[in-house]
Amino acid sequence: MSIKSGRTIGEKREKLETASERAAAHRKNEKKKRLRLGATIAGFVLAIGLIIAGVVFLVVNAPAVTDESDPNQNSIVYTPTIEIVDEATVAVTGGSGVTSRMKEYIGQAEADFRELNYTPVKAVIPAGSVREVDFYLEGHKGFIKLIIDRPTGVSVEDADRMLRYLAGQGITDFTYIDVRIEGKAYWK
Repeated sequence: MSIKSGRTIGEKREKLETASERAAAHRKNEKKKRLRLGATIAGFVLAIGLIIAGVVFLVVNAPAVTDESDPNQNSIVYTPTIEIVDEATVAVTGGSGVTSRMKEYIGQAEADFRELNYTPVKAVIPAGSVREVDFYLEGHKGFIKLIIDRPTGVSVEDADRMLRYLAGQGITDFTYIDVRIEGKAYWK
């Protein structure tokens, strides 16, 4: 078999491409390349825009972070109005060495007791204890042991539940109620 010019082995004639057809195909391929490049750039710009919009949204709607050491912060400062007895300091120096944190805790607990219609009479910080506060309430012979590591609202609610429980059991006299441990309450 002989191979003829312009023919393939399968005897089909190859089409010869003219210079103008090659130039048109080249322009078409270049146009496709530019279109793909433009679409890719637009996609990146859109993605970056969405990321920036998300960050701006989060920054604008983020809750304000407050510095607890900032004295100009608009927070409620609880000042106790009841008598505070620090047994350790009174025994040693005859004075009171109650810290500002302890005073604020006592003031807040006093306010919480008053919200539940109890009248605190005094708060005692026992000797040998750093974080315990004993509250004496009007109309009750015993006291309630709280600890400043727990929020006052939770501790006062636990004390209220225990007082109502004891009253429901007919127990009116107690030495103390201990609500220092979360989920547990003791009385003596």
